[in-house]
Amino acid sequence: MEARDQELKKELDATLHARRDLGEEYDSALVESFLEKIEQRVDGTVDRRVRRQLAEHQMVVARGGARPGPAPGSHFAERYGFAVITMVLAIPLSAIGVANADLAGLVVTWLGIVGVNVAHAAHLWPWQRAADRRRASEWED
Repeated sequence: MEARDQELKKELDATLHARRDLGEEYDSALVESFLEKIEQRVDGTVDRRVRRQLAEHQMVVARGGARPGPAPGSHFAERYGFAVITMVLAIPLSAIGVANADLAGLVVTWLGIVGVNVAHAAHLWPWQRAADRRRASEWED
């Protein structure tokens, strides 16, 4: 994990040096390139975690354990995993917002980040989960 962090830090340093060398007209291309690298890293991490949880869940089911259903703690992992991803992406998005519209861009960026997290959390609220369980039990009968 630490080696990958170092690799990402090197990529960020290279992007910043390229910005200094190339000038502001290449800012958006450099930021997009760096964001693609972050997105690939996040996608890879999420894919590995999902595959691992799915394999663990299949092993439990294959051994005659609990019926297939949501993995234990999946709401916790989903909620905080999404929050971590948005915070990682908040750094470059904040930089883009400030570069393009100063403080107003930063405020709009963070309002968007908060809005996305609230919308995502809305489907995890207790009354929503209870409604989801009722709908699922209707299918089981």
